Amino acid sequence: MPELPEAETIVRTLSPHIQGRRILTATFLSRRVSDATGSDIAGRHIAGIRRYGKQILIDLDRGLLLVDLRMTGKLLANGQPGPYTRAIFQLDRGAVLFDDIRQFGSIQLLDVEPTKLGPDPLEIHPAKFAERLRVRNTQVKCALLDQKFVRGIGNIYADEALFLARIHPTTRANQLSKQSALALHSAIVKLLNESIALGGSSVSDYVDASGSKGSFQLQHKVYRKEGKPCPQCGEPITRIVVAQRGTHFCPRCQS
Repeated sequence: MPELPEAETIVRTLSPHIQGRRILTATFLSRRVSDATGSDIAGRHIAGIRRYGKQILIDLDRGLLLVDLRMTGKLLANGQPGPYTRAIFQLDRGAVLFDDIRQFGSIQLLDVEPTKLGPDPLEIHPAKFAERLRVRNTQVKCALLDQKFVRGIGNIYADEALFLARIHPTTRANQLSKQSALALHSAIVKLLNESIALGGSSVSDYVDASGSKGSFQLQHKVYRKEGKPCPQCGEPITRIVVAQRGTHFCPRCQS
């Protein structure tokens, strides 16, 4: 599913098409997409769009839309409806389509801001990040995947950040030294910003609002590189399962 860089890229590429626009009609083509109806949304103006972890918030003049893309969801500006289009937002200029092959994604109409997730990894102070790790009695990979710890990191960037920080994914979070915790924070920030600059990682269905793929997947060092030589030491990359997720690391660099 899209992670923080992919959600941020969608926000940046969709914003010019919807900022300040009025929603003329909202049509939901699948009952699984939303509990809201077209009449609940039609007539509202779009004040802005922003990211909330892996999710996308569209601010309206009354309330907001929370878009969760999940596995295969896409937000597309001014495209043509297809067999997997689940919702259409017709604007006073242009349109936005919500496509989703597997129909795991959702669009919720909210009255108030969501608050259930942890801090943003690009906004949290390094010392605060280290402090939050110090009280987590779990494997560090599990901590990174927990959206209540920090919001927006998934399997790709957890694996890549742990490799960059030279931390084994099964290390207990509360056993990391402060130096290692700060190195992990630095690695996360570096990777997320680099991925945003390259439009995110297109390893499956992800595209931005214009339908373009990202290219950060070409920079991956360990994610889905099982058996390939580590770019640092040449040791074959190993795959294990952590938190029911395939986890890739170098057994030498991340001993």
